[in-house]
Amino acid sequence: MFWQISKEFDFCYGHRVWSQKLKKDFALDECLKCRHLHGHQGKIIVHLESDNLQNGMVTDFNHLNWFKRFLDDTLDHKFIIDINDPLFSTLLPLYANKQNLHTMEDGYKIADLSILNDQPYYIKELYEGYIIVDFVPTSENISAWLLKIVQKKMLLLNIKVSHLEYYETPKSKSVVYC
Repeated sequence: MFWQISKEFDFCYGHRVWSQKLKKDFALDECLKCRHLHGHQGKIIVHLESDNLQNGMVTDFNHLNWFKRFLDDTLDHKFIIDINDPLFSTLLPLYANKQNLHTMEDGYKIADLSILNDQPYYIKELYEGYIIVDFVPTSENISAWLLKIVQKKMLLLNIKVSHLEYYETPKSKSVVYC
């Protein structure tokens, strides 16, 4: 036998797909809306699997509570920006040289806010709202990044992540498999 369980998570975020290109014959126009700064109500479904049960379960659903905290603390109501985005220095002018960034364990960077001590609070709030990644934040790339994070943690419990579904909108999703 084989079992699979899943758990859903939601978070709000903003991004910009600076690399977007369209073929007019398929898109019906050439309007590059995803190049604009915009936001989404994202939904993630993490799928775990096992061919044997421990205590009657693949694992307890509570073993994914850490992921909810990660989403809430790291991504919810934040703007995900690619460090290579041509607008990076425009949007984060005090970090245009790409220095004074803290590299986090889960593969992203945040602004070192200590260099803003003499700035008004609203400037600090602006910069704390950015999550800096080294990939274009498309739904495919975000889902692959989140899958790596979940896989790494769940391996500590010997739990296999089979795949992750990422809904950028209620009607648009990407799925990444291990």
